[in-house]
Amino acid sequence: MVDPTSATWSALTHLATSEPTLRALFADHPGRAERYTLEVADLIVDFSKHPITEELLRLLAGLVAEADLEGKIRAMFEGSHLNVTEDRPVLHTALRAPEADDLTVDGRHVSADVHHVLRQMADFAGRVRSGAWVGCTGQPIRTIVNIGIGGSDLGPHMAYRALRPYVQPGLSARFVSNVDPADLTAVLTDLDPTTTLFIVASKTFTTIETITNALAARLWFLDSLRSAGHLSTGPEPSTGASVSEASAIARHFVAVSTNAEKVAAFGIDTANMFGFWDWVGGRYSVDSAIGLALMVAIGPDHFGEFLGGFHAIDRHFRSAPPEHNGPVLAALIGIYHRNFAGRSAHAVLPYSQRLDRFAAYLQQLDMESNGKQIRIDGSPVPYETGPLVWGEPGTNGQHAFYQLLHQGTSIVPIDFIGFVNPDPSEDLAGEAGPTQHDLLMANMFAQAEAMAFGKTADEVRADGVPEPLIAHKTFPGNRPSTTILAPSLTPAVLGQLIAFYEHKVFTQGVIWGINSFDQWGVELGKVLASAIAAELVDDEPELAHDASTNALIRRYRADRRRAT
Repeated sequence: MVDPTSATWSALTHLATSEPTLRALFADHPGRAERYTLEVADLIVDFSKHPITEELLRLLAGLVAEADLEGKIRAMFEGSHLNVTEDRPVLHTALRAPEADDLTVDGRHVSADVHHVLRQMADFAGRVRSGAWVGCTGQPIRTIVNIGIGGSDLGPHMAYRALRPYVQPGLSARFVSNVDPADLTAVLTDLDPTTTLFIVASKTFTTIETITNALAARLWFLDSLRSAGHLSTGPEPSTGASVSEASAIARHFVAVSTNAEKVAAFGIDTANMFGFWDWVGGRYSVDSAIGLALMVAIGPDHFGEFLGGFHAIDRHFRSAPPEHNGPVLAALIGIYHRNFAGRSAHAVLPYSQRLDRFAAYLQQLDMESNGKQIRIDGSPVPYETGPLVWGEPGTNGQHAFYQLLHQGTSIVPIDFIGFVNPDPSEDLAGEAGPTQHDLLMANMFAQAEAMAFGKTADEVRADGVPEPLIAHKTFPGNRPSTTILAPSLTPAVLGQLIAFYEHKVFTQGVIWGINSFDQWGVELGKVLASAIAAELVDDEPELAHDASTNALIRRYRADRRRAT
């Protein structure tokens, strides 16, 4: 962790008080764009539209040395217990490492364990995709329903939407996470239970939202089969056309979990339980068995390319020096904005509709990892930590919140993400001239330029704008941004993007001296909710909450009684 009373910290604080304008920086240094653009695997990462200078980077590099980032990177890849509050290694990088890496940690052959599960997943995915795995009536599976929450939903859901062109025709996936019954109901409405496979994803198989949804899905499934005459009335099939409940569940439910006892009690055959480990947190698990729905949808080969993309960034992060290390530079620039320039938010704006869930995914990755106020040694954090992360695909966001980004009173650093080539099935030509994809990317480049350089009052006046409107139509500029440009949104490139942000988050956590791999902040609300759930349906218990919560519970109970 770094010392906020150090000379380096003081120098950075002073430097931020005289931040140069982006107009001046580009005017003074014609080669600026080339100097501050990196090639990171398939990603072109342009940092030039941030107010960075050689002096600023030199000072930020001092934080890297002070926090011993190089040593922490080595420790993570080697399996040291960096998650100190839970006494666990941090090994999500092992999920995509080649089996030949032969990693052993705490007496476990991690590489062998990971690749055993990957082979189990690939075998299962292959059987579902080929039609060899059939439902209880002999029909092939057409729809996968993934039931999970947090990392068990955000990662695979985001990746499935991002990689839709790679999904096998005739096969689709849906995702349920919210305990709100409207979520599950909407997913199940038009499904055929005989061609639907449910994946219940919960490490402990006790996550309340996931198990509640899984039990409701099981009830829907059995009731639907019973109504159609597919279920026998006894424990065993009574006719050739009927199956028992146990047999039906075994053909239509599988689990991603480590709790074999609870999985079996649910009715799932533990041979169809896909495991993972306590050294991978939910928000880092899309490339583990949590990604089973994705693998079934896009196939083991494309899933392998996805893992290869992660690994390419892992190699870069582990070997590149800080000044040429994409995730490290992204982290350092973020720390400058957060800790020295006082910018508390960070917008992620992908110019790809297929990445419409990417910002939501990064919210968990970043805010659950680095939304901490206690350092690893138990002392209070004496500076700001994780930013508020949010975003929406372009160009939709342009017609929603870009007004604030351009002319609001708060400066929000931005990541623009775009692709040179769309999937051929998605590149629609207009009547003449640029394709729709060209228009999309023109908007991304234009927005990044407008954010950086704005439009001065003199430039507005030169356009003939009436004097009373000049101030309204002036754009201050100096809105910093990173642009990430990739050839196309492939499985490999998606893996690279995710790993890029994973390592950015890790770097910031190391410099802030916090544990990026626990999440105690999500626990208190869950504990209170368990108690309140019982109180909502029982008038007898004496309410012992604060006056506001007590009044809300009483109002809810009274209104629910009237409604029923």
